[in-house]
Amino acid sequence: MGRYQDRTKIHKKAKKHQGHREGPISTAKKLKEKLSSREKKRLKNRINKKEASKADKTEKKSLFEDEPNQVEDMDDLATINDDFGNLAELESDEEEVKLTVKNDEIEDSSDELQDVDLDQPKPVEKPAEEHLIAHYSADEKVHKTFDLRLLDDRIKQNLMILDDWKKRAPEGLTRPTCIAQLLEDLSVRYSYNSYMIGKVYDLFPKNILEFIEANEIDRPVTIRTNTLKVRRRELAQSLINRGVNLDPLEEWSKVGLVVYSSQVPLGATPEYLAGHYILQGASSMLPVMALAPQPGERVLDMCAAPGGKTTYIGQLMKNSGTIFANEINRERSQALVANCHRMGLTNTVVCCEDGREFTKIMRDFDRVLLDAPCSGTGVISKDPSVKAGKSADDILCCSKLQKELILAAIDCCKKGGKVVYSTCSIMVEENEAVIEYALAKRKVTIEETKLFGDNGFTNFIDKHFHPKMERARRYYPHKHNVDGFFVAKLRKLE
Repeated sequence: MGRYQDRTKIHKKAKKHQGHREGPISTAKKLKEKLSSREKKRLKNRINKKEASKADKTEKKSLFEDEPNQVEDMDDLATINDDFGNLAELESDEEEVKLTVKNDEIEDSSDELQDVDLDQPKPVEKPAEEHLIAHYSADEKVHKTFDLRLLDDRIKQNLMILDDWKKRAPEGLTRPTCIAQLLEDLSVRYSYNSYMIGKVYDLFPKNILEFIEANEIDRPVTIRTNTLKVRRRELAQSLINRGVNLDPLEEWSKVGLVVYSSQVPLGATPEYLAGHYILQGASSMLPVMALAPQPGERVLDMCAAPGGKTTYIGQLMKNSGTIFANEINRERSQALVANCHRMGLTNTVVCCEDGREFTKIMRDFDRVLLDAPCSGTGVISKDPSVKAGKSADDILCCSKLQKELILAAIDCCKKGGKVVYSTCSIMVEENEAVIEYALAKRKVTIEETKLFGDNGFTNFIDKHFHPKMERARRYYPHKHNVDGFFVAKLRKLE
């Protein structure tokens, strides 16, 4: 039998088996009668735009012929299989009605057949779109409403206006309105909640966009050489031979290496397993450098897990003296113990106590490091959930705990001893405000850290801090290419 059949044969075969389709056809005719005249007119206009040529009909038939044969066991319908093959296997009454409408239109006219065919997909379009949108979260729906290019342009325009308000402000626009629009746009564009974006603007009114965009980029991977076991140059050469692309860290560090790419996992090399290095952020090396522990001293690391700072302290002490590494969370203390063993520390005692109560256990330390629990607003690139997940209550809760811990750290220190306080937060409430609280409650003074970085705030909006607060150090991702950090060094007077 030929691939294509003329129109007469199709009509005959369709009529021969008319009895098999009487029910569906009558249903289709009723459905057809219900079609509005307006819809018919619209469909007819669409058909008139395309002339029904012989080639088009042939193409139409070939499209049907590509569909799977659903009535292979029906010999009588073999000749019209391409046009009506799906009819025998339909389980849905609705789909059967749609197909029988097509068959009925073949008998009436070619134009009506095309009308019905065009009509079928129409109801599906809108639900399909709604179905896709339903899969977006609430935040994503908000983002979809905005043209990001227009949003970016408006952000830059408002920043430009605010940078020189007197010259660039349009007539009728107030400064608070411009700032409110800017913060709203930044909040939507970068997924910050209103509280967080407001706090960031307070800190960086001139370069808020630089700070935000720096947090969208991962910080460089850095490792710290364990000089108890190997020299930095030797470690670098060993890793280069394994396909690691690296360079020495900035001039301020003699043990750090920055890794650009690696053909091997850095946490599973023989050098790593042998304790020749540890993965550690550049900014987290700074508090230990400020502490400057000396060999033979007695040192307390009050919040020690996972052990990066503890092992650095042991390294600077040349594995002499005694380190008390405290971690209240027993599960986290396991990582602390593992790192101490791997890095070869033999002068470390690990404890699991509440730092606020440590004075009841032990005192008179030469130096105390308090890397306090914080909101993490300085490490947004590592934890983007901070952007929309932190509130004023979270910051106040952290600040309350930090104030209790710093008083305990000072009490654990002997007279003339040193306390270094650090956080990975940029919030004033968790940094300068905590140090100011310690100055008011204990006989201590702020010392120079001998580190690079921005000065601590002596004035911030309506808050005023001790003049020596400028000796503290602040670090920002957009200025120093490290995580946001705060470091302050105190000396106990009595």
